This record gives sequence, C-alpha cells and structure tokens, in this order.
Amino acid sequence: MSRTTKRKLAGTGLADRDPWLEPHREKLHQRYQHLQRRLEQLGGMNNIRDEVSKGHTYFGLNRGEHEGKPGVWYREWAPGAQHLALIGDFNNWDRDANPMQRDEYGVWHLFLPDSEYADRLTHESLLKVHVVSEAGEHDRIPAYVRRVIQDPETHGFTAQYWQPPTPYRFKNKTPKLDAGLRIYEAHIGMATEESRVGSFNEFTENVLPRIANLGYNAIQLMAIQEHPYYGSFGYHVSSFFAVSSRFGTPDDLKKLIDTAHGLGIRVLLDVVHSHAVKNINEGLNRFDGTDHQYFHGGPRGEHPAWDSKLFDYNKYEVNRFLLSNVRYWLDEFKFDGFRFDGVTSMIYLDHGLGADFNSYDDYFGDNIDDDAVAYLQIANQLAQKLRPDVITISEDVSGMVGMARPVKEGGLGFDYRLAMGVPDNWIKLLKEKQDEDWNLNQIYHILMNRRHDEKHVGYAESHDQALVGDKTIAFWLMDKEMYWHMGKASDNIVIDRGIALHKIIRLLSFSLAGEAWLNFIGNEFGHPEWVDFPREGNGFSYQHARRQWSLADNEELRYSDLNEFDRAMQQLDKQFAILPDKFIEQLAVNEDDKVLIYRRGPLVFAVNLHPTRSYTDYRIPVPDSADYKLVLDTDASAFGGHARLQADAVYPKQDVEMFGRSQSVQLYLPTRTAQVIAPVT
Repeated sequence: MSRTTKRKLAGTGLADRDPWLEPHREKLHQRYQHLQRRLEQLGGMNNIRDEVSKGHTYFGLNRGEHEGKPGVWYREWAPGAQHLALIGDFNNWDRDANPMQRDEYGVWHLFLPDSEYADRLTHESLLKVHVVSEAGEHDRIPAYVRRVIQDPETHGFTAQYWQPPTPYRFKNKTPKLDAGLRIYEAHIGMATEESRVGSFNEFTENVLPRIANLGYNAIQLMAIQEHPYYGSFGYHVSSFFAVSSRFGTPDDLKKLIDTAHGLGIRVLLDVVHSHAVKNINEGLNRFDGTDHQYFHGGPRGEHPAWDSKLFDYNKYEVNRFLLSNVRYWLDEFKFDGFRFDGVTSMIYLDHGLGADFNSYDDYFGDNIDDDAVAYLQIANQLAQKLRPDVITISEDVSGMVGMARPVKEGGLGFDYRLAMGVPDNWIKLLKEKQDEDWNLNQIYHILMNRRHDEKHVGYAESHDQALVGDKTIAFWLMDKEMYWHMGKASDNIVIDRGIALHKIIRLLSFSLAGEAWLNFIGNEFGHPEWVDFPREGNGFSYQHARRQWSLADNEELRYSDLNEFDRAMQQLDKQFAILPDKFIEQLAVNEDDKVLIYRRGPLVFAVNLHPTRSYTDYRIPVPDSADYKLVLDTDASAFGGHARLQADAVYPKQDVEMFGRSQSVQLYLPTRTAQVIAPVT
C-alpha cells in the first residue's frame, strides 16, 4: 500500500505523525469507523449538541406546559420497571397519588399542573420515585435530580425539587489564561482548618483569595457530584447532576465559580464518568430492577478493584445521560472544563489493572473498550463545540497514544493528559535512595518522557500521593521532624535538607514535566500530614481531612517560606510564559558534581543537587549571546534559604565556547540549590 493510499484512511493522522504507529494504521481507522457508527446512532454531532446533550432539560423535574397549562414535568427512563409513581411531601408520600405513564421507549412521565400543585410542589420540596419491578418495590432518587440532601438523623438521602424563585445571575466572564495553565487541585470539605466539613461559602471567602495570591489561574474541584460516603473522596458518585449538599447549595457553588472568574481563575470539575456507586438506595444501580439498565450486566458491570458499577457506553440512553451531564456543568454552573477521572479504567476491558503498557500493541486489540473510547471522543467534541475555550484533562496512566490529540487524527480529543509517571518516580526515589545517589540524567529523562506532540499537566504530587498509606513529599523528606523543628529559630539538618529538596523537586517538575502545572491543596507549603477522611478505621476523625492554613500564615514557621517559594514559582510562568513554551533543551549535566543545566524557553535553570559541595565560578553554557540576570533563587532568605546569592545578580556573558555554545557564564552554585537566570534584554 502506498503512502498516498494510507493517507486516505480516515482517522489515522496519528500514524502520519508517529512512524511507530504505522503497523496500527488499520486499527486506528477501525476505531474511527466505530466512532462514526456511534455518531450515526446518536443522530450526528449537530443532533448531539442540539438534542441529545439536553437530556437534563427533558428528564428529571423541569418546568413546562401540557395542553397549554403550565406546570412541572417529571420523566424517568426505566425500561425494566413495571410501575413508577412520584412521591414526596407534596402528596404526603402517597404511593398511589401520582402514578406515571410509560411510553414505547421505557420512558415514564408525569405532569403536575400549577393549578393543582403550585402551592404543594415548591422550591425545596422533598421527593422520591416509587419503583415497582421484578426486584420488588423501592423508593429511589430520580436519576437526573439536581439536588439531594442527607437527613442528619438517619443519614439517608432524599431528592429535593430545586427551583429557586430568583435564579443566580453570573456577573463575571471566564478569564483568559495569562500564560500557561496553573491548576490548584482542591477539595471543598477539607479546605477548612477546623475538624469538620467545609463549605462552598467558606472556600469562596477564605481559600480563593489565597489561590489568587499565589498566582494560580485555575482550580480543579474534587467531590462536587453527590456521593453518599464522604470518605470516598467523591469518587463513588450517586447523583451525577446534584451538587454535594454537604458543602452547600447549587447557588453557593455558582457564587464560588463566579467569584473565581472575577479573580482571574478558571474552574475545572473533577468529573466521574468512569464508574458509579453500587448503592441501591442512593444511586443508579438496579434502578429499574435490572442489573443492566445504565451498567453492563453480570460480572462486566462490576469493577473488581473499586467495588463500583461500570457504565455500558454502547447504550443510547447512557450516552445521553453522560453527555447531558457534560453540558449541564458547563451551561448551568459555568465550569470551564473537566478533569476526567479513571480514563484508564474506562478504555481497557481489564481496566489496566496490573498492566505494564510497554508496547504500542497494548493500545489496540481485544482489550480496548471501543464504546468507552467513542464516548470520550464525543464528550470532548461536544464540550469544544459548546465552549471553544473549554479545557479537558485525561487521567490515564497507560500512555494511550493520541489521548490529547484531535479526534480527526484518531485521538481521543483531550487538551491535556496528566503526567502520572512523574509523581510516582519522585516517591520511588524518596523511598529507595538518598539524594546523593540520584542520577540526574535519569531524573531529566523521566521528567521529559512524554509524547511531545501531546500537552501534559506536570506535577510532583497530587491527592493520590497524599492519601493515607502514602506520604506527601514534605513528609517523605522530613517526617516526624516536622512536628518539632519547623520553627525558623530551630536548627535541624533534616529540616534544612527537606526544605531545600522540596523546592528543587517542585521546580524541576514545574519547569520540565509538562505544558501545565498542578498542585494539591496545601502541598505548596509542605502540609505536614497525609489525607485521611473520616471512616470507621480512624474513629470517624477529621484530624487528617483538613488544611492547617495557620502554618503557612505564621511567619515564624518555615511553612511560610515554602508558600512564598510557590508564589515565586508561579510568577515565572506569569512573567515568562514558560509552561506553553515547548522548547526544552539540556545544556549540561555532570553526575560527579550533581549539577544539571537546562533551558525552557528563554530561561536557564541551574541545579546543584550535591549534598555538601558548593561551586564558585561554575561555568555553564547559555543559549543567548547576552548577559544573564538572576530571576529565581531557591536559596533566597524569603524562601527559607541561606541567601548565599546576591538577589539582583547579573552574570556577564563570556565569549568562551562550551558544549557547542559560543558563549557561557560563570555562576556560584551553592549546595542543594537551584537558580533560574534570564537573558538581559
């Protein structure tokens, strides 16, 4: 087959970009054909945008008319059910009062005219739907409901009719990115210092200003979709359209997003479409009495590691449900994009469990769930059509080719993928080796080991590394010494080492690991403890499900120094736009000296990881024929360092060739420090 003929295969542009994909060109084409069949089943992309993705305006409880009379429609897809009836405080929970009618597609409907129900079915009325099926009779939470509240006495969940008389009006537009994407990953409930669940309003008032002050231009909110078990970190979702009521109301969340926009911060939703909670009382499981309504029937519908249910992405109504969910969060709450959770689990039939993913063959063949791949491709295309400036991020550990490439090339259409190997490598290094034994070439290679035609979100650690059973980077470095020696008056070699390496690890990851950056709430100032949500195993304690902001605010403690360093690091991107700059080049490395020199964009990074040696007049090659000035110094006193460099130092260009460069400069490189220099213009 000629190259010209190969190019005619639709959806195989990835193979034109990567010759290693040539043997898989036909597979790419088949994947693209599968997508076209799914699009046809859904009526085409225009129909998806105009009709399919508006399921939340049809199903659930929505105001409308019937025979010219205004009122409330309630619709529910439950093809396996024998009888449905809407119950609630509006009809004294009478299961016979408001039966529903079924159509030929298994959609049940009921109209409540204002003439009879305007004074009974009101904003915040409590509701459930009574479902009769072969599995028996159950009172369930409507699938598309937008508000669910928990009874403080019984801890049971009940739906609520959410129709505020005065809808929230957004005041601020989505801000434009000032340079690269700098994400602050946050959990609302644990964002308070007190041992309890925090609220949207508290986050808006107390935490958003911190994030803006640090220089982040995006937040990624976790655990927003309603989930019955707080300790699940929000990953066992029960009501996909409902804002978790433990944090506040939907309007409280809208205010948070609106305020963030006013501060120049975009807001991303950590969306869970990879699985759902198994709970019958709260979730979708066996809603119509069958095990195969929203999910795969039998063992395929059970996630063996997560104890959860798995969606059947082949079904029309499942696609409508999930695509409408994408649209709902964009339209109703003005979210600016999504981080899709559990993508690896979605796209592989074995969920990637125990897989090494060391061959391109792993990305094709019988282990791929083509329906899940097609769903993600359509979800990304829909989001981009609805909001051209939308941001979508994939959580995929497998390295699936094309994850962050356009769908027309055969990609999955995400804007970014998480650089998940980077934090794993840092933890591995901290567990297994002292820093004097680190291999700089290996660190540089791992930080750079990614598909360079796909954008990545780099990070040193996220919530995954902070969860109980593991440790944060700060805790790996300093452990129990943090409890006694983080005062600036205390002299401790463990803390000195830990503070120095914490800054270097984050700077290396920030500048090398991706085209965007992510930080988990509190890690910027070296939060001293892991994350552990209230559960039976810890006596339902909130001790480790909070953030101790007072540590960062106390200028007598070294946490404040780390906080200042993080702010300065964000400024590097704001000032020089290095994250979107793909030009990265290693300039020099000396394993004996433990010195690594590289550039990103216009900036040169000089890192001395030697535990005891400082170097005077250390010559390094520089790319530009110019003097260089110091723009960031990890050793600055403001960052808890020893201030061994002059803050406004300028390094004169010398016409001394080095490693292929016509010019070089000489630096003072103190032990365990990094400095960033910029050409003087």
